[in-house]
Amino acid sequence: MPVKNITVLGSGIMGHGIAQVSAMAGYNVVLRDIEQKFLDKAMEKVKWSLDKLVSKEKISQDQANDIYSRIKPVVDLKDAVKDCELVIEVVPEIMDLKKKVYAELDQVANKDVIFASNTSTLPITEIANTTSRPERFIGIHFFNPPQLMKLVEIIPGQKTAQEIIDITQDYVKSVKKEAVLCRKDVPGFIINRLFIPLVHEACYVMDRQGSQLTEIDSAVKFKLGFPMGIFELADFTGMDVIHKATTEMHLRDKKVINPHPKIEQLFNEKKLGQKSGEGFYKYSGDKYERIPLSEELAEKCNPIQIIANILNNAAWLVTNGASDIPEIEKAARLGLGLKKPLFETAKEYGISKIVIELKQLAEKHGQFYEPDPLLVSMQ
Repeated sequence: MPVKNITVLGSGIMGHGIAQVSAMAGYNVVLRDIEQKFLDKAMEKVKWSLDKLVSKEKISQDQANDIYSRIKPVVDLKDAVKDCELVIEVVPEIMDLKKKVYAELDQVANKDVIFASNTSTLPITEIANTTSRPERFIGIHFFNPPQLMKLVEIIPGQKTAQEIIDITQDYVKSVKKEAVLCRKDVPGFIINRLFIPLVHEACYVMDRQGSQLTEIDSAVKFKLGFPMGIFELADFTGMDVIHKATTEMHLRDKKVINPHPKIEQLFNEKKLGQKSGEGFYKYSGDKYERIPLSEELAEKCNPIQIIANILNNAAWLVTNGASDIPEIEKAARLGLGLKKPLFETAKEYGISKIVIELKQLAEKHGQFYEPDPLLVSMQ
């Protein structure tokens, strides 16, 4: 069944971004929100984004008008889903809210309609099981902003039919994105399984090694091939997002993250990062600021504990059948902006050294650090 008509539920940053990339790929899109004023604001942002593409000569004014006209803002839910084949839900990351939305949606949507949730951490199977169609339910995790980020994670629930996975992969390809398939509905999927624990681990490195923020960030950038430092990336992402993901992931599996109290403290103090003017670092204005990092500062920190953490989680994904090394490397390159493959960096440090580091950390700080069997076998 080819998908031609898509309904996007929720018109915030992610919602209107997904609506725009879908319309640019030729889909007819209904953008739905609970109030007209939200939709008006979203359509203004779509217009602004398209105008920017016209000014950069990426598309013509006629193409921009055509794309804009393919997005129809609608408030009434029943009206919004009456002709669609695929619903992409982009409401806030609150489980009770998502379940409430799906209860309403399930009542009014045709039984053949596919439900896709753009969640970054909530369990797909749990949401799917609240509907009458778990076999037609899937996770589709776009990254922010959808207009620019290439990566999309696809997460089947336990009952998702293969046909729905295939249709979702075709859709992702059609909107010129690159999909990675997280084969099991595991906490954090692929990217957050790697990224969120890393922010906490960097805080522990600061405690244990007595390193400065900029020394750790410089080491992450210049020695591990990240596009920016881990604290810098955390401030860019937002402490509210990281705290929420931490809570959800840790709730589902205590072995995912070793939570550092600093994250909760910053969240409680409303030090959310770039968006609030202060997080790990302080920011002076609205414009995005880069933190001064250098190769000299990088020399003052050994990031082996950080590479050990991300590698152990990558290995866990393989051991537990959620992914494989090529897919993880693709996800890390597109989703985290890594300049060189993770396992290549690991080999430079020495897998044996990483395993020894993890064993020593496990002795001192508990079984969270136990090396994954895959890493042990790769020595």
